[in-house]
Amino acid sequence: MDKILSGKTAIVTGGSQGIGEAISKRLASMGADIAVLYVGSDEPAKKVCEDITKEYGVRIKSYYCDVSNFEDAKKTVAQIKTDFGGAAILVNNAGITRDGLIATMKEEDFDAVISVNLKGAYNMIRHCTGLFLRAKEGCIINISSVSGLMGNAGQSNYAASKAGLVGLTKSVAKELAPRGIRCNAIAPGFIQTSMTQSQTENPLLKMIPLARMGSPEDIADAAEFLVKASYVTGEVIKVDGGIAM
Repeated sequence: MDKILSGKTAIVTGGSQGIGEAISKRLASMGADIAVLYVGSDEPAKKVCEDITKEYGVRIKSYYCDVSNFEDAKKTVAQIKTDFGGAAILVNNAGITRDGLIATMKEEDFDAVISVNLKGAYNMIRHCTGLFLRAKEGCIINISSVSGLMGNAGQSNYAASKAGLVGLTKSVAKELAPRGIRCNAIAPGFIQTSMTQSQTENPLLKMIPLARMGSPEDIADAAEFLVKASYVTGEVIKVDGGIAM
């Protein structure tokens, strides 16, 4: 693959597993150095770093970061600036689910999902914008969901967070476009990851026109396009097998 991102650094939140791992590897294959942000066990992050170093030879480093914490995100971005000299790409992929019916959903479950999925993206954009302004370039990709476009019973918190990402994407795109910084979103449908293992019996699966779940690599394809598409900003690209058309 053409190394069009050689010399540039990409920050990928939730970058050690599933969709984040696929995007990290795809951007590395394009020549980008990678900063992988993760929470939980450090073993997946270590493996991704080892795999990318071995296969693509780019610089990569992992950072434990709770993106929902404003100060934690700030300190991590500052450390990435020290380690890599800056960044040109931000992929806000970190996300959690706490599914439940609205009538019985716990307040802490609603707050946790909004805090990670939506506020986490705000925190990272807020702290990375300075890097992009100094570099006079930037590409932000927010991983939303078709749940945020069409809703999903039992996921009012998740759908609200992902719908919020759409509004955040379009507002940030309008603010930063004059400075050469683009912001777009990807709205995956049902993708085969650890997060969707519990949804294998979801009746919505039968509604997918392409009659199959997607793969993390399908989302990486869209991320590759958005990184390359220098005249695209403020868009939400659905990668969903047609379920939300």
